[in-house]
Amino acid sequence: MRSKILTMAVVVLAVTAGLSSAAAAMPGPANTTVTIRAQGTDLSGVVSSPAPLRCSQNRRVDVYKQIGTRGGGNDIRFANDTASLQGNAYKWSTGNTGTPGRFYAKVWPKTGCRGDTSVTIQVVNT
Repeated sequence: MRSKILTMAVVVLAVTAGLSSAAAAMPGPANTTVTIRAQGTDLSGVVSSPAPLRCSQNRRVDVYKQIGTRGGGNDIRFANDTASLQGNAYKWSTGNTGTPGRFYAKVWPKTGCRGDTSVTIQVVNT
């Protein structure tokens, strides 16, 4: 009886160790990068990732108008678009907003993908 209990304990420990090492070997969420640029008041950019089908394709991009200090809690979600494959990149565009100011783009984390926030750019009417 004692040898059966000992054998079961060894099996349980082996299975638990195997699960722990398998979990440790699993990769974390894939990096994601979002960019922003302006041509006049037309805002656009690219979403890129080493896992593009999961993390770039159809990824929602929120564009924020920066009010005061970035991240101060008073920035306004101004526009959004969904990244789609155009050529060899997943691009997004708001079209012509007609609004000058400071703007940045953000993609939120999602299952298997990290989020990212672009630099802030200054947009002027041309």
